[in-house]
Amino acid sequence: MKIRTRLSFTFVGIVAAILLLFSFVVYATAEYFRQRDFYLRLSDKARTTARLLLDEDEITTRLLRIIEQNNLTALPEEQINIYDRSNRMLYATRDSAIVKPEILNLIRKKKEVFFRHHGKEIVGFIHQHNTQEYILIASAYDQYGREEMQHLGTIMGVGLLCSLALMGAVGWAYAGRSLRPISDVIRQVDRITASNLNQRVNAGNDHDELAQLAHTFNLMLDRVQEAFEMQRNFVSNASHELRTPLTIITGQIEVTLIKRRTVEEHEAKWKAVLEVIQRMNKLTNNLLDLTLVSLEATPLKFSEVSIDEVIFQASQMLMNRQPDYSVVFSFDGQIETIQPSLTIEGNKSLLYSAFFNLMENGCKFSENKRVEVILGATERWVTVQFKDEGIGILETDIKSIYEPFFRAENVKRIHGHGVGLPLTYRIIQLHHGQIRVFSQINRGTTFTIQLPKNL
Repeated sequence: MKIRTRLSFTFVGIVAAILLLFSFVVYATAEYFRQRDFYLRLSDKARTTARLLLDEDEITTRLLRIIEQNNLTALPEEQINIYDRSNRMLYATRDSAIVKPEILNLIRKKKEVFFRHHGKEIVGFIHQHNTQEYILIASAYDQYGREEMQHLGTIMGVGLLCSLALMGAVGWAYAGRSLRPISDVIRQVDRITASNLNQRVNAGNDHDELAQLAHTFNLMLDRVQEAFEMQRNFVSNASHELRTPLTIITGQIEVTLIKRRTVEEHEAKWKAVLEVIQRMNKLTNNLLDLTLVSLEATPLKFSEVSIDEVIFQASQMLMNRQPDYSVVFSFDGQIETIQPSLTIEGNKSLLYSAFFNLMENGCKFSENKRVEVILGATERWVTVQFKDEGIGILETDIKSIYEPFFRAENVKRIHGHGVGLPLTYRIIQLHHGQIRVFSQINRGTTFTIQLPKNL
């Protein structure tokens, strides 16, 4: 069932319940006042008849009966009984009793009773006259009142049906009008595909929940478009970066196979090919690591990690691969107090990759092939600084250095892929840390990393 239909039925159901309750209250109230007024008329008729019988000696029972039968104000099927204290009937409009003897005892006990029997309204009460106690009982059929109640019931029933029909039409129209913005949003969303992710949803200028929904959906589209563009650029750049070394390898092999060559020439060619393959292998590993740490739901195992040991191992690996690189360590304070505080909760292999990338970049982009690592610690944080005296980063490029495959203008002549820093940035994020960079052209760059001791 559609929302519009469900809202219309709900609206009509609520209105029907309210109208039924209102109609019942009105009808019950009208019925109560009808019975009360009719009982009062019966009581007055019975008292008048009793006064005539008891006060006027000239009026006999037979004469009073004739008067009552010819009274133009008599009620339909009117009947009056008068009893003395011994329950002896002194007067009856007709030759029959209205109630059974046990009712008389109930009247003496309660002083006044009202009830209905076979469609007639009956009232019985105690009447005092000259220190004597009498029981007066009167009954009649309220024909006029019953007809008025039937008319009231008919009017209320027809009014209820007409009101429900009107409320159904109004509810259907109002639900359609209220849901029209949602229908517009659905149509707009349905037109958005992978080829036009730049389109946005418009829900009018209102500040209601629908406008907030459209705004939230537009924010989601912004994130989807950004992720889509990043993926597209990633695939494009990755394809380019992988195709280049493959082209070099293919070219080297084809040149080698053109003619016979000496062992030394073959060795030189295969060394060049091996170097390209190693660079491609490194790029592939970095891409896999970057994909792994970019997944939000990727489960990572954290344990106690000594930052100084991880950095030392990464520096040893770097200098073994590149003998002309050098890494210098120092401490921001007393080594005896700082070194025991360099333990955090983290992933050792990921931190190893992050530190390796920062030290490799510091050496690669410095003329002296040297990077200085400064370790520090507080009660909550472990701080690591990587300082080099390299070519620096342009201020306009700093905001983009964490984007995959981005390379600053002044480093494009130096071999690289633009994957190391994005990978490092994501690793630091996964450890709830912070990374800052300060750089001056031709004077060096400093990366400062802060890692919390407890996640």
